[in-house]
This record gives sequence, structure tokens and C-alpha cells, in this order.
Amino acid sequence: MIPNYEQAFAILEKYNKEEFHLRHGKTVGAVMRVFAEEYDPDRAAYWEVCGLLHDVDFELYPEKHCIAGEELLRENNVDESIIHATMSHGWGLVPTPHEPTHIMEKILFATDELTGLIGAAALMRPSKSVEDMELKSLKKKYKDKKFAAGCSREVIEKGAEMLGWPLDELLSRTLLAMKQTAGRQATPAGMSR
Repeated sequence: MIPNYEQAFAILEKYNKEEFHLRHGKTVGAVMRVFAEEYDPDRAAYWEVCGLLHDVDFELYPEKHCIAGEELLRENNVDESIIHATMSHGWGLVPTPHEPTHIMEKILFATDELTGLIGAAALMRPSKSVEDMELKSLKKKYKDKKFAAGCSREVIEKGAEMLGWPLDELLSRTLLAMKQTAGRQATPAGMSR
């Protein structure tokens, strides 16, 4: 099954209760949709679902991240292409056999940690929003290794390299995607996105 957004969110909620994890899934999903509009517009919903589900296992099984997720998604009859795409964001970090090969998988790998860092930087702003954040401000936070230390700069840089993008391009494009999605309110089912 290739779930729609509402079905994917129900799967995410089944294994994640903390607001942080749910919000992170929504953020990554929304960012993936923005990138899909440029690279694969006919499959934008698919890209968004992959972003939404990428950390399905993290709250319950952090020590088996990207391994347990494969099992959880199979239990929910999720299509193998989504399993490969979502679990590939752990390539080289955990023992997953899923290497990111498609542009969507590489963007997911590159933006996952970065969206967390951008979100943390936004919370430090008076506005508490990405909408007024400039690249210069983001780069300053990025260079401070103590800031959002849990967001791996090594993974972000590996993702930029995987895409063949300079780091500044990845930073600016992801920031722009987050700005574009910051005002999104509701899905057809009334779910906050």
C-alpha cells in the first residue's frame, strides 16, 4: 500500500506520541513536498509521505532506528518502495541495507538533520519562526558546534555531497522550503500540517 497523507500520519501516530516527533515528521514531509514540486511534481504526495514516515521507529526503538522502521512499515502493509526510501536516510549511520539512490532519497538524507537544526534556530529568534530567518543567521548557528549539537553537521555535509550541492545551497534551499511551508494550516481531513 502507498498510503495517503492521513493514512501515513495514522501510522506515524501509532508509534509516536511525543509532539516533537510528530512535528518533525510533518516538517520533513512538508519540506520533501516542496522539493518534489521541482524534481518530481507528479509524485509530490509520495515524497511527502516518505518524509512524514522516515522516523516512524525513532521514538520506540532509537537503538534500532531504520531497522525497526522497516518491520513497522511492513506490519502496516506499506509499499516496499516507501520502506526503501524512508530507511535509506540512515545509510552509513546504522546497519541498513537501503542506500539512497533516487534524488528523493538523497534529499531526505540531506534535509532530515538540517530541518531539526533550522527548527532549533527558529526557536531562538524573537519571532520563534523561520519566516524571518536569513541564511547568514542560519550559517552562524550551523558553525556553532554547541548549538543543536544533536543535529549532525557531518550527516548534513555528507547529504550535500551526495546531492552534488555546495553546503550553502543545501542550507538556503532547505531554509526556503521551511519558509514556504511555515504557514500551511490544514489538510482536507482538518489535520494540521
